Amino acid sequence: MRVSVRNLIFAVLLCVTLSACGGLRFSQIAPGIDAFHPEALCILPVDAGVYTQAAGGVVDDIIDDVVKKKGWFSTVVSPKEVAKLMEENDRLKDSITDYLAKLKVVHFSDPDLSGFIGKTCHADAVLVVEVDFWNYTTQGDDNLVKAGFSMQLVAAQTGEVMWKANHFATEKYRWFKPNVAAFARDVAAEMIARMPH
Repeated sequence: MRVSVRNLIFAVLLCVTLSACGGLRFSQIAPGIDAFHPEALCILPVDAGVYTQAAGGVVDDIIDDVVKKKGWFSTVVSPKEVAKLMEENDRLKDSITDYLAKLKVVHFSDPDLSGFIGKTCHADAVLVVEVDFWNYTTQGDDNLVKAGFSMQLVAAQTGEVMWKANHFATEKYRWFKPNVAAFARDVAAEMIARMPH
């Protein structure tokens, strides 16, 4: 019985994909997570960092779409909607800027700021997302596409970080570069699937 090259390649790729499954690289939940069931989620504009030029135009839409497709929340305020609210409300803009700075620099989730953000955006939880990887790279002789995120789910009223996770994935390619955005969507979907709700 002859096995076609296409079927052999598919079988190898399937094995590699399945062996890569097994959870996120880092995930931590807070005590009391079992009682945390937010109905409305506000997704802050994604911090693409050094990948802003490559990812900035699409990453907000990717995270918003992945979250909404889960159907877990009665309301999802998208990053673009939050950005529009920030343009119209200087206090909200300052609160989000200050909140993210404190969270990033001193790892402090300010409950006063998160509470104001939640109240203004009509949400009981806030999702903070950063792009860690969004690029093509090489490792030895291998060409790789790499995408990864850091995420934090915050209880808006208390400022408590209920879940935080980091994850990235790489995939080899030979002749044709895979679409980074499509690859990043898969990574984001894997993370969101493990987010408490």
